[in-house]
Amino acid sequence: MKKLELSVLPQRFAVCRLDSEDVIPNWLTECDFWSVTRTDEELSVVLPEASVFASWKSEKGWRCLKVQGPLDFSLTGILASLASPLADAGISIFAISTYGTDYILVRVHDLEAAKKVLSDAGHAIEV
Repeated sequence: MKKLELSVLPQRFAVCRLDSEDVIPNWLTECDFWSVTRTDEELSVVLPEASVFASWKSEKGWRCLKVQGPLDFSLTGILASLASPLADAGISIFAISTYGTDYILVRVHDLEAAKKVLSDAGHAIEV
């Protein structure tokens, strides 16, 4: 696996769970970064934590590391090269993949440790 270049997005994020039949809020498009996944069981929304409604079930306090892309679909082990060293260090992640790249969210209090772990694993972290 080639070494990856990552950058840290500036804002704090929340991971939210809504009911599966809830409507996707149309104001999400005003956020700089957001992600929505709907399944039969839930509607998951990742968005800046300042935008979370108090009534939503949410986990706040996440920071986001972006893998600099675009990444070719033939590449393998991208997330594993990030998740494995972080798991070995006891740092949990929330992963999001897009057409062009991958993102991993880590808890705010784990950000500095995550950057060091990933750097020690040979990845470059943009400061």
